[in-house]
Amino acid sequence: MNLKAWLRRRTPPQILVMGFAAIILIGSALLSLPISARDGNGLGFVDALFTATSAVCVTGLTVVDTGTYFSLFGQLVILFLIQIGGLGFMTMSTLIALVLRKRISLKERLILQEAMNQGSMEGIVRLIRKVFVYSIVIELAGAALLTARWAFDFSPGRAAYMGLFHAVSLFNNAGFDLTGGFRSLTGYADDAAVNVIAMLLIILGGLGFIVLSELAEYRRTRKLSLHAKVVLTMSGLLIAIGAIVVFVFEYTNPRTLGELNPFGKVLAAFFQSVSPRSAGVSTIDIASLRQATQFFLIILMFIGASPGSTGGGIKTTTFMVLVGAVIAMLRGKEDIVLFRYRLEKNRIFKALTITLLALFVIVFVTMVLSTTENHHFLKILFEVTSAFGTVGFSMGLTPELTVFGKVVITLTMFVGRLGPVTLAYALQPKPEKELYRHPEGKIIIG
Repeated sequence: MNLKAWLRRRTPPQILVMGFAAIILIGSALLSLPISARDGNGLGFVDALFTATSAVCVTGLTVVDTGTYFSLFGQLVILFLIQIGGLGFMTMSTLIALVLRKRISLKERLILQEAMNQGSMEGIVRLIRKVFVYSIVIELAGAALLTARWAFDFSPGRAAYMGLFHAVSLFNNAGFDLTGGFRSLTGYADDAAVNVIAMLLIILGGLGFIVLSELAEYRRTRKLSLHAKVVLTMSGLLIAIGAIVVFVFEYTNPRTLGELNPFGKVLAAFFQSVSPRSAGVSTIDIASLRQATQFFLIILMFIGASPGSTGGGIKTTTFMVLVGAVIAMLRGKEDIVLFRYRLEKNRIFKALTITLLALFVIVFVTMVLSTTENHHFLKILFEVTSAFGTVGFSMGLTPELTVFGKVVITLTMFVGRLGPVTLAYALQPKPEKELYRHPEGKIIIG
């Protein structure tokens, strides 16, 4: 059996898993080359695999500092992996096929539907074109604005490179930066230009391409879908609530917001509320936050960005469905109603499945690492949630992990990027058609 015939027999989830794994392995090989490091010594295989997985899964957790360890070649490899990982390898391959004027097959459309988390194949190729256009326009605009700001701090060439790298990283919610010394953007905590540009890139990348498409066409259509309304509402609420919590809990902390002026406190509070949703860059030291704030960031990282975006987590829509289910139950209602629309039962079941599987993965990995790594429990839970949510926030644990710990976190990032449901579909055998239904039974709940 040749490769083409073998691939035809694979399901869309299986092809997605294999595609991401292949890109990660290629990236690992490139980052292992001596040319990828400034000192001429390539990374070891485990560290290269960790870094490549973090880049493709747009996470941002690193075992070595990106800005000081990697050469220009190594940094460009990481940037390329981030772009592929953010848009998805099927999106990139489809764009190449469109440029070469090749026909997009039904199987490829099914894979795209799975990759973009769409309910149908209708308009999927048109959406891919929009994804590419929106990504390039937003990244170039962000790069230009950041270049203009950093031109005051660096040479023109360095400013342009810094602007491009960070624009791609921020829009794709990757969390990689070139500031050096694992400092992220801590030197710009009260810099309005850097903060606002970075937050806009993170938010636009985390909303999802479907929502971006609707916003771009809103002047013509004058309407938004239920999905877009839910995403925008929940995203706005999480940003506002997160900023208030960070501001209140860290206001007097001398190691975070305490030493900033009032305007800097507000900027930093909003930035630390936006970034945990999947971006992973920070303007204050995450390890210096109070434990209450760190635990709240874990919740934000668990929720994550929105479907069809470059971010991870269980997604804002999933969380909204869960909240809607709780409200409906407390009010004695049978249906979950959002913006005057009743949700299908299978959507509710899918939200519950995604959430429980995500909780299981995080709890299991945290228990394993609590056994193998000699570190504080909250530190381990924070790092695991960051890896699963493809966030990249770190309390400094990642560089100190054992080889086993690095492998476990690598797998966690991979599962988080693809989603536990997609991975489960890829691993399970082909389901048999049910010829009968079991009788209904009742159990006591609560």
